[in-house]
Amino acid sequence: MRIKLHDIRHLLAAAVLSTVVALGVHAQVDAAFSHFWTGQTYYNPAVAGELNAIRLNLGSRMQWVDFKRAPMTFYFTADMPYKLLEQKWGVGAKAEFERIGLYTNTRIGAQLAWKRKIGKGTFSVGIQPGIYSQTFRGKEAITVNESSESDKAIPKQDVSGTAFDANVGVYYTHPRYWAGFSVTHVTSPTIELKVTRESLDYYEFKVGRSYYLMGGGNIPINNTLFEIQPSGLFAYTQNFWTAQVAARVRYNRMLSIGAGYRWKDAVTAFIGVNLKDAYIGYAYDYPVSAISRATFGSHEVFVTYHVKLDPKEKNKNKQKSVRLM
Repeated sequence: MRIKLHDIRHLLAAAVLSTVVALGVHAQVDAAFSHFWTGQTYYNPAVAGELNAIRLNLGSRMQWVDFKRAPMTFYFTADMPYKLLEQKWGVGAKAEFERIGLYTNTRIGAQLAWKRKIGKGTFSVGIQPGIYSQTFRGKEAITVNESSESDKAIPKQDVSGTAFDANVGVYYTHPRYWAGFSVTHVTSPTIELKVTRESLDYYEFKVGRSYYLMGGGNIPINNTLFEIQPSGLFAYTQNFWTAQVAARVRYNRMLSIGAGYRWKDAVTAFIGVNLKDAYIGYAYDYPVSAISRATFGSHEVFVTYHVKLDPKEKNKNKQKSVRLM
């Protein structure tokens, strides 16, 4: 039987994706967004309420677009400052939907951050309680030999489950720089995947903790309209680590372009524009690992919208926009 080159490419893609998904169960659970420097609340709840504005973030990542059932992640966050009994707080919410292989993950959480002024900056401690819901589409699974032990461990029906989840973090922001440390899935929940809630038979999915260290800055170039905005992220999960760096150049607080690199994974190109109230950004990842033989890369779109909150306004319903940092 003749096998066409097109078929070989899809077989290779399926094999690589299966391997990556299998490793992903024991490695990083959260999506690796290239726009980590803009969507900080995705990783760290202490960032909530950072600005005197209602901040809305919408991000989407289409990973390895040539693969069937390749990872797709969409998330939304909203946060704002809040003052209670002379104490400054940050409140927010996060919702995420992800499909990777035969898995569908939904994560929802509420964010609360305590804040204290230190020097010219602000120190924050945050927590995000929520739920982690997962579904495995067992009806679509293809097994080699149903009599083998490995195939018996694969559900033949669609199963789902939900568990309590929580993230914590600390954060410091300054007019010229920012830095934060966070732990996601701090409770390390175990999700029991069942056909029905009443079912006695179930499969377990263990969610490991992930540790994130992030930082960045804003460096204006004297006597010009240009600024340099470097940033970096280090992540560690269950004996697996990764790191990425990014550097952008922004002109006239409006147009920005840049490049990034994720360790042994991909190089990234950025372009973004500030439109008074909003930031719209796009990132393209080109893989540098062996997976490049089966895909041409990943795409990411990110949108941020700010509505300024000014307590000095006489009309409490009147709102103005704030420019993006």
